Amino acid sequence: MDKFFKITERGSNYRKEIVGGLTTFFAMAYIIFVNPAQIAAEGANGWLADLGADSAALGKIWNSVFVASVLVAAFATLLYAFYAKLPYAQACGMGLNSFFCTCFISGAYFAGVDLIGGYHSGMVIIFLSGIVFLILSITGAREYIAKAMPDCLKKAIPAGIGLFIAFIGFKNAGLITANQYTFVQFVDISGAFKNAGSAFEAWRTIAPAIVTFLGLIIIAVLTKRNVKGAVLIGVLASAVLYYVATWQVPSFDFSSIGQSFKDFGEIGITGLFDPEGWKLAFSGPHIGGVFSAIVLVISFCIVDMFDTVGTLYGAATEAGMLDENGDPIDMNKAMTCDSVGTLSGAVLGTSTCTTFVECASGVAAGARTGFASLVTSLCFLACLFLTPLANVVPSCATAPALIFVGVLMLKNFANVDMSDMRNSVPAFLALIMMPLTYSISNGIGIGCIAYVLISLFSGKFTKKDIVATIIALIFIAKFAFVTM
Repeated sequence: MDKFFKITERGSNYRKEIVGGLTTFFAMAYIIFVNPAQIAAEGANGWLADLGADSAALGKIWNSVFVASVLVAAFATLLYAFYAKLPYAQACGMGLNSFFCTCFISGAYFAGVDLIGGYHSGMVIIFLSGIVFLILSITGAREYIAKAMPDCLKKAIPAGIGLFIAFIGFKNAGLITANQYTFVQFVDISGAFKNAGSAFEAWRTIAPAIVTFLGLIIIAVLTKRNVKGAVLIGVLASAVLYYVATWQVPSFDFSSIGQSFKDFGEIGITGLFDPEGWKLAFSGPHIGGVFSAIVLVISFCIVDMFDTVGTLYGAATEAGMLDENGDPIDMNKAMTCDSVGTLSGAVLGTSTCTTFVECASGVAAGARTGFASLVTSLCFLACLFLTPLANVVPSCATAPALIFVGVLMLKNFANVDMSDMRNSVPAFLALIMMPLTYSISNGIGIGCIAYVLISLFSGKFTKKDIVATIIALIFIAKFAFVTM
């Protein structure tokens, strides 16, 4: 097994791989609950049901997507373990799932289309985008596009992903909250005590934010003292702190497991084979015709491809798994895993599956091989029957790991030549637009557009910039016609 996974060859060991795999799982586990909520508009008791949509159908979609989310994460991550042999993990992409809901679930409701039919039409679009992914991966086109990107963006992308990951951590923990005037603000501690009915109620409101901050300090101190498994220890310590601070005990509810499997069998795994779903995908009023369907397929392709490219550069840089040209090793295998993962998501009944930025937390904890991905995959698989256990670790406990990874990945930006505006401006835009637009692909696209324009008007445009130009044009079209 050591030889198969190249554990010793990559300077790792079984303990590091197990710790890394567990860390990745805990950082990603939220997706199995968040994904069905995003796709099914929060289910039978969600906002779309409040507007009058069929709550029973929404409940079935939620249950089906829940099972599909677990199976897809387990299967797609297993591909990384045994095919690519890389310490990465996959699950249904955030942002893409919300877009799925807008187009195919809420879109179906507002267009007067049956919700189950709308759900199935979305599966068709995701399946077709997966076919395109796979063709591009097998031919090596995706790898070529990634490697042809400007060097300044290759260096900025990991740092931008670091900021993005950290922002997700801050948001999940409530350290950063919404503000109608400034968009975001620090957690309002004094306001919590002024507006709450009791001091204990106020404390429970702000406790997640405080636990996250303390968890980050724990990880930093343990890392400074060279304690092995500092990230995982920090996650588990934060979970304990949360339950102690809020005077709660974890809840375990196994009652809904049977119904989830039933709904998955009825409308999930069979959805792609529904003729009505294929008809609605190209002629349904919620989509708007064949041209709109093609635009949707291309849009999902673009976002997934560049999200994956960005994640691979970020995680591979953190792991020191780059080749002599500064590109991730075995990139084409990773791209193929991502493509097959997307196809599996469509077949099982959920939105686009993609390589997750949170896997960088497992890399930071020591993961270097596919054995860590095997551990993560088995953890996801266990969630089919031990659903409550995946929810025991609250988001404020995994948030410190995400923020810490952001700290580690930001150092890559120091390699950008800030004295050359052709490098510095595109790199900065890629860095800052990822968290500000909540999208890795948007950051890459805006960076490419800036790079091409500066190169063109400064007389520095060369043949090697043609790929960056094509990427820039694609994103200009995306920004003009698709909101994502």
